[in-house]
Amino acid sequence: MNILTSSQFASLNGISDRTVRNYCRQGKIPGAFLSGKTWNIPADAVLPSRSQNKKLSPLLKALKEQKDGKIKGGIYHRVQVDLTYNSNHIEGSKLTKEQTRMIFETHTIAPQEGPAVKVDDIIETVNHFRCVDYIIDHATSPLTESLIKELHRILKTGTTDSTKDWFAVGNYKRLPNEVGGIETTAPEKVNEDMKELLKWYRSVKDKNEECIITFHQQFESIHPFQDGNGRVGRLIMFKECLAHNLIPFIIDEDLRFFYYRGLREYPHIRGYLIDTCLAAQDKFKMLLDYFRIKY
Repeated sequence: MNILTSSQFASLNGISDRTVRNYCRQGKIPGAFLSGKTWNIPADAVLPSRSQNKKLSPLLKALKEQKDGKIKGGIYHRVQVDLTYNSNHIEGSKLTKEQTRMIFETHTIAPQEGPAVKVDDIIETVNHFRCVDYIIDHATSPLTESLIKELHRILKTGTTDSTKDWFAVGNYKRLPNEVGGIETTAPEKVNEDMKELLKWYRSVKDKNEECIITFHQQFESIHPFQDGNGRVGRLIMFKECLAHNLIPFIIDEDLRFFYYRGLREYPHIRGYLIDTCLAAQDKFKMLLDYFRIKY
């Protein structure tokens, strides 16, 4: 279990350290315990009051209830498989959708004909399931650098990358990288650019799909992590749609080309990426209709 200090938990959730310590003393944060004079808090703990008393959308309520109840065959089950498979597949995972489903449902994987499957593909699939749980639990928490870094830590823990000295799991990149032949933010500027991006995002009072999509495109342009940026970015989009009672969306294989074109052309033509995401949103509405979830 990953443990945070009260100050780290406060930064993750966008509240003061004093408030977190008060919650701990009052027993309002499950799993929190004192070690000497320091409060230790599970990283997946959920804030009381603000996150729990806030009225949840029917979708978020269903996701939480089905996750906590370990219910199979519902919207939570479908989101886990669809979001994990498609997001990993975009990044080159060779696991099929049925293999992804089997890992989620049975914690096993069936042999297949053809190329061998990389161990990292399996590890990152399991880790992505944990990331989805994390964004459901923290859907109404403020979007912070700590939360974003925690998603990256969960996604890349135990992978081959995590054994490399230069690869910073759960932290910003140390070496320059590029995406699709396009230069991204230099490592020494990532911290500053991420703070500016989050400052802008927090300043938007009424967040809508375009605001969330703009954040995503800027996040991918910065490319703050050595690897895993696309998956973390798409998890953030899903989380923020849940947070602001917007219908989320999953970029699938049919939309992959248009998604990449949209990211590339966004500074000049915003409509490409926005239309792609809205098309994915329409597909998700069909899923909500099937499971009879209001929106």
